[in-house]
Amino acid sequence: MGPSSRGATAATGSRRRSVAEVSERPNGAGGQPDWWLDELAHAGNEHLDPGYVAGYDRKAGHDPQADLDTLCRLGLDADSTLVDLGSGTGRLPLAAARICRRLVAVDVSTAMLGRLREDAARAGLTNVEIVQAGFLSYVHQGRAADFVYSRHALHQLPDFWKAIALVRIADILRPGGVLLLRDLVYTFDPAQTAGELETWLASAAGSAADGWTRAELATHVREEHSTFSWLLEPMLEKAGFRIAEVDASRHPATYASYVCVRR
Repeated sequence: MGPSSRGATAATGSRRRSVAEVSERPNGAGGQPDWWLDELAHAGNEHLDPGYVAGYDRKAGHDPQADLDTLCRLGLDADSTLVDLGSGTGRLPLAAARICRRLVAVDVSTAMLGRLREDAARAGLTNVEIVQAGFLSYVHQGRAADFVYSRHALHQLPDFWKAIALVRIADILRPGGVLLLRDLVYTFDPAQTAGELETWLASAAGSAADGWTRAELATHVREEHSTFSWLLEPMLEKAGFRIAEVDASRHPATYASYVCVRR
């Protein structure tokens, strides 16, 4: 099945409550075996630090509009349920909640979710659910999601766990539902690694306050789990997705975006 064909219309007043109310609920798979991954241990200590989170949005410099436009093109509208896995401080949820019926923002970081909670309440958003969980622990409630969005979060998991996470994402979505996945993905051949990574690191920010420095990007390569596209793409297909669109960066070939449709 293809992406939803519903028009990208804004939510009407009749669909919105007038009283600002941001909900938060406990979540977790529960009863996992002793070999199950502790996602909090893989989140990166900086993402759990309130001091770091306070300056995160300026450092990241992320404008969610392009991703929101893509979701709307694919059918996000006033009847949609959207789950953001690894929502961080919620730049995309804060924008998308004005369009969709239900927005579930999921992250393992208490500090990140605290910032999102404050901003959502300040904006008067009433359809945002804030859930402290991860790819491997989030348990979806209610009707199946129409969309799942994840930006720069899946790389926190080793490849074995990425594959499991993608199966769990497919289970969240209705048939024909859409996953928009953006991440640091290596779209080059292994023999090109040194040249491509040096090109990427050469573009790093000069100051940690202004972006990610060379030292921070080098730490990402060494200690986090970005993977090759030729490993990630079969994982997506094995999980039950059809890859409908791919947008990969060039020079450096270190970022990719995937539009995936649940079969």
